[in-house]
Amino acid sequence: MTTMANSLVILDFETTGLSPDMGDRAIEIGAVKIRDGKIIDRFQALMNPKRQISPFIEEYTGITNDMLKNAQSCEGVMGQFADFIGDDNLLAHNASFDKRFLDAELSRISRTYSGQFFCSLLVSRRVYPNAPNHKLGSLIAYKNILSEGSFHRALYDSEMTTQLWLAILNDISNEYEIANISSSLIKKLSKTAKKAVPNMLQNWSKNKV
Repeated sequence: MTTMANSLVILDFETTGLSPDMGDRAIEIGAVKIRDGKIIDRFQALMNPKRQISPFIEEYTGITNDMLKNAQSCEGVMGQFADFIGDDNLLAHNASFDKRFLDAELSRISRTYSGQFFCSLLVSRRVYPNAPNHKLGSLIAYKNILSEGSFHRALYDSEMTTQLWLAILNDISNEYEIANISSSLIKKLSKTAKKAVPNMLQNWSKNKV
């Protein structure tokens, strides 16, 4: 397992609703795998939740019941995705949402993962406290990252989260002169109070030089 923050799997789910505890299922998974800040692989699949999705979800995601009726089962797709993850660390924007669905869908097929799960939303709140808000689309605009697709499709959101994540790592590296940002630094940063972040990163930089 790599311990660097620029080598992991960035993922996004589209789902039938907000909570697997309420019976909601995944309907699409998209993911990007990066090594040393470079994209080396992608994963995308629709999956049939074996139920009708609501008009709201169809409108929100652009994924229709007709698109899902011949899609592979959730179980089949998630088995492939577990293989794709391997032992990598994971990242999502608003990771608590995606982690709930990942855990729920993998538990159905008795699979799991060994990597840590990080959240670009939590980190962005600490690195970009002056952003208008910390939604993915807003941060993409805030950082002037080129955006030419449709949000709320899993692979596109994963691609955009990847670009945001690399921008975050680059900004931390440049501002605090931290050449190699480790997963342990991201873990600590995610738990640091916003006002204490500059001091924490300065101290980290001094101690790691």
